[in-house]
Amino acid sequence: MEMQSAESKTTTRRVGLLYDERMCKHHTPDGDHHPENPNRIKAIWYKLQKAGIPQRCVLLNAKEAEDKYILSVHSKNHVNLIRNVSSKQFDSRRNRIASNFNSIYLNEGSSEAAYLATGSVIELVDRVAKGELNSAFAVVRPPGHHAEQDKAMGFCLYNNVAIAASFLLNERPELGINKILIVDWDVHHGNGTQKMFWKDPRVLFFSVHRHEFGSFYPANDDGFYTMIGEGPGAGYNINVPWENGKCGDADYLAVWDHILVPVAKEFAPDIILVSAGFDAAVGDPLGGCCVTPYGYSVMLKKLMDFAQGKVVLALEGGYNLESISNSVLACMEVLLEYKPISGSSEAYPFESTWRVIRVVRHKLSAFWPTLADDWPTLADELPTELTSKKAPLADMISSSDSEDKYEKTPAVVPEAVLEDVIEPLLKLKVEDGHAEVATKSATWRSELAKVDVWYASFGSNMWKPRFLCYIQGGQVEGMKKACSGSMDRNPPKETLWKTFPHRLFFGLDSTCTWGPGGVAFLNPESDNQEKTYLCLYRITLEQYNDVLLQENSPTNEKYSPFLDITALNSIADKKSICLEALKKGWYHNVVYLGKERDIPILTMTCSLSDVEGFKSGKLPLRAPAVEYANVLIRGLVDGGQLSEKEAMAYIQEASTKRLRVPSLYHCFNFCK
Repeated sequence: MEMQSAESKTTTRRVGLLYDERMCKHHTPDGDHHPENPNRIKAIWYKLQKAGIPQRCVLLNAKEAEDKYILSVHSKNHVNLIRNVSSKQFDSRRNRIASNFNSIYLNEGSSEAAYLATGSVIELVDRVAKGELNSAFAVVRPPGHHAEQDKAMGFCLYNNVAIAASFLLNERPELGINKILIVDWDVHHGNGTQKMFWKDPRVLFFSVHRHEFGSFYPANDDGFYTMIGEGPGAGYNINVPWENGKCGDADYLAVWDHILVPVAKEFAPDIILVSAGFDAAVGDPLGGCCVTPYGYSVMLKKLMDFAQGKVVLALEGGYNLESISNSVLACMEVLLEYKPISGSSEAYPFESTWRVIRVVRHKLSAFWPTLADDWPTLADELPTELTSKKAPLADMISSSDSEDKYEKTPAVVPEAVLEDVIEPLLKLKVEDGHAEVATKSATWRSELAKVDVWYASFGSNMWKPRFLCYIQGGQVEGMKKACSGSMDRNPPKETLWKTFPHRLFFGLDSTCTWGPGGVAFLNPESDNQEKTYLCLYRITLEQYNDVLLQENSPTNEKYSPFLDITALNSIADKKSICLEALKKGWYHNVVYLGKERDIPILTMTCSLSDVEGFKSGKLPLRAPAVEYANVLIRGLVDGGQLSEKEAMAYIQEASTKRLRVPSLYHCFNFCK
């Protein structure tokens, strides 16, 4: 059904807009916090209504996609799963099925939302291709660009844009759409879309994204600049992989001007589909980039100069409600007025941006040797007077992090929330041969769920709401990113406080969870002259393993526990265990602190070699940021250990007191 106001009938541009609240039925099964939630599209719709945008558009209702169109890019097994997973017969298995995928949740409304999201994008591209609309925006969820042929991942169930592109090329040949440009400006690489058109020269796929040499989600090499397509599709797959965070308008527009626009002019698309994620926007908790609404509007306007302005945007990511709403509003103004919103950007691109642009141009130059009109070829060097204008290095995001340790590498900001730490519980019928692995995972989880340990926390986890983020998912005020939580989301069985003869200190320049400032470490060596307050939570050994993973690792590739029952039984003699699988993390050293009611007390901290690094200056000692320190103080006060004044003095002393030299005995016996 099409709805149109009297005002919109008088405008020269017919812009389609589609929103359907039925897509809000897809949410976490227990109502837990999650960045991809119904409020995302509700906030966008509220902002557009407040600005009077719907009255200027052609409004369309969503309708579910037909399976035959979805099957053009997805496997039959995948379609069957998504279609049926919301039925009552899956009630008891839905969470276990979701845990078999990377960063996916499912509930009774997921199937309908997925079909509506895909059907909405199909409806809009069909209308624009026919000429009934000039352009359109689909405010849809769940997003789609991570979904691959046979699996859901990264919050995505069906690949909405890929299905719509295949629909135009294969189901509507009479519309004359022979060449499609897909632009993916979501901060994460569109791995699913790339794979679906890897060998297809009818689709020019372009993705600009944080990559950081394969450590940013989806954490592989698929988004590297060398991935250019294969066979007849070689040269039609373009990846622009950022080496660091904080990229903003200047960086994106430099890529538009020196890569995308000249190639698009030569390609001459018949229509442009935009995987419009807004998680590269300023303030996004997962993206860490700085694109403004003005920047998005300019990028969109440059695209509208092609394909007679036939551009369809489909919502992908974006998790700051204000940023995503303002960015969508800016794009709608461009679609309606055919010009960017007012604004300007005086910043310059980073040096790394120019470096990435050069290598991408060089890689593509063999496939686009001549460009239309008077554009310089991609093989031509960019003028020095252009590339010499660059942002200072100080504007980059710090590479160090309490959760992840990558010395002397570009900025690495892994996201626990985007990389599911949950392993399969039960054996599932899957085609890729992982059923046996799933069974093994279920076995160790079942065994470790029967064993209790005390997890002793000395940092922000002393405040229980913060610690519950690792168990139940979510984030508290001051945290820059959310946690995905554990498989077993039951709260601690008990909480108690004790003091231990260990040294608390603070180090590192910055963390992606708390921003600039040091984070807490506990010297693994005991010292009777020291006293540190620790909050003990009684949890299962299974939960402790999930906390270890979230504290240390950017991946979920584990099918066995880091700390099993055998290791637990031996730790009393060894005093500590270095977990080799987590050695890139700052908290991979599990230290035994004794027993409470015959239950072992464990903490996690850095190794003694790292302590030596902090002493020598190789690793920076630094006081905690105000927000982080406030959480520690709140934990001590709420736990009844210290007054606020005493807690502040305790943190201050730990921040300024020199580290003592460990004894030879402890250097030998503790993790090196």
